[in-house]
Amino acid sequence: MRYLFDTDVISALVRRGALTRLHQRLARVPAESQCTTTITLGELSYGAHKARRPDLYARIRSILNQVALLGFDVAAAETYGPLRARLESRGVSVGEADLRIACIALVNDCTLVTGNVRHFTRIDELKVENWLDA
Repeated sequence: MRYLFDTDVISALVRRGALTRLHQRLARVPAESQCTTTITLGELSYGAHKARRPDLYARIRSILNQVALLGFDVAAAETYGPLRARLESRGVSVGEADLRIACIALVNDCTLVTGNVRHFTRIDELKVENWLDA
């Protein structure tokens, strides 16, 4: 099983004194089963640069160098269109970046690891786990 880490999970790892249980859970998952997205990289890069914290961005890159980075490719884009249309027809709203992250997880058959479970469970076919509150 592959685990795709959402922005909030990577952010928790970057913070000093990150959750010990999160580190313990990560230690049980082989490195080749860990990934995140270029969308998450962009969100974290923006946050670090907005805060004018090059040291923070260096820590982010250090963590992301240890996991595979998956991009929003053709397969994800082709999943995005019908999924967004279906959600909107049901009156369900998912943020743009989160929907793209979800599509990347879906096409790569990953379980999305996030603290934002309520938001992502609106996407029925998406496998979601919360390692931040576990």
